Amino acid sequence: MLLAAPVLAGELVINTDTTDPAPKKAFEDLISDFEAANPGIKVKWNNFDHEGYKSSIRNFLTADAPDLANWYAGNRMAPFVKAGLFEDVSDVWKENGLDDTLKSAAASMTIDGKKWGVPYTYYQWGIYYRKDIFEKQGIAVPKTWDELKAACAKLKAAGIAPFAIGTKPLWPTGGWFDYMDLRVNGYEFHMDLTAGKVPYTDPKVKAVFAKWAELVKPGYYVKNHAALEWQDAVPLFVQGKAAMYLMGNFAVDVMKNGGLKPEQIGFMQFPEITPGLPMAEDAPTDTIHIPSGAKNKEDAKKFLAFLAKPETQTKMNATLGQLPVNNKSEKPNDPFLEQGFTMLSNAYALAQFYDRDASAEMAKAGMEGFQQFMVKPDNVDKILDKLEKTRARLNK
Repeated sequence: MLLAAPVLAGELVINTDTTDPAPKKAFEDLISDFEAANPGIKVKWNNFDHEGYKSSIRNFLTADAPDLANWYAGNRMAPFVKAGLFEDVSDVWKENGLDDTLKSAAASMTIDGKKWGVPYTYYQWGIYYRKDIFEKQGIAVPKTWDELKAACAKLKAAGIAPFAIGTKPLWPTGGWFDYMDLRVNGYEFHMDLTAGKVPYTDPKVKAVFAKWAELVKPGYYVKNHAALEWQDAVPLFVQGKAAMYLMGNFAVDVMKNGGLKPEQIGFMQFPEITPGLPMAEDAPTDTIHIPSGAKNKEDAKKFLAFLAKPETQTKMNATLGQLPVNNKSEKPNDPFLEQGFTMLSNAYALAQFYDRDASAEMAKAGMEGFQQFMVKPDNVDKILDKLEKTRARLNK
């Protein structure tokens, strides 16, 4: 009979799916810096491709758990928490003051009043707009729903589509639904809905679509968006045929490569809809967790504390081109990331994006429904009935 290889004292095993160039470099530097700061600990790093990792994570958490593994916040980590496969790391948060420095991500790392991992990077979503067009049309940056609608009406009257979007890949509709629900009903309701606890026929969900219809029915989105990829809508924004684009910060490079100068692009927070409702944001967040079957939990907790430090997150995110979650980290030099850093550091809470927060099957059905609504808004009741049937089946 073969005996399992002995675990070396001071050896720390970490599994990740950070094979893309920037994440790979960020983790190489992180591990090297951690080992330099902790000479008694040697890190063994297993790096998987994304798809291989997704299909094998449950197996290795159950059978041969590493000491650390990367994953995602919010409802994406919930199944592993509920299955008892992630370790409670509330003590790491408490001892390192993380409820203060990682405050914006605290809600999305908490289940049953306990913390289950440490977030290290995220990026903002929001509305990118053509500063030069707004100036020419005499439009101030909208802070409320009524101001946004007034801006849309003015742009449409000038022959400019208010919003660029490409809904052929479906997921851009998820960003719109997230923000509409977060601004109409708030973070807690949105998390319950995406977790499958609320019917899609609930009056509060219908209220979201009633508000959304105020942009859809007057034709405030580019035409034929169901035939466009998200990148196909960028030239319309670049050419000035559309003035705004709700998207993640990764779109800025595409806009610049299309020919826009940085000074032509502005960024704004999605406006308030329900007055006084705390402003939560979409910010997909990457995290590291200690599997409950880890063999070296003591050193794993040292790694999480190191990962949470402001200077660690500053360095990692400079490589990743994203944002540090630690609000004491250095502000990025990039003007869009700097705005995102300020907005997310002060956010009430963070949603992870519809296709991360909802189960895969519900997300697919949901985003198909959102696209159908954006094409035929009068079919809303039929669409929501269909989504409710899917939710009910998946949550028996």
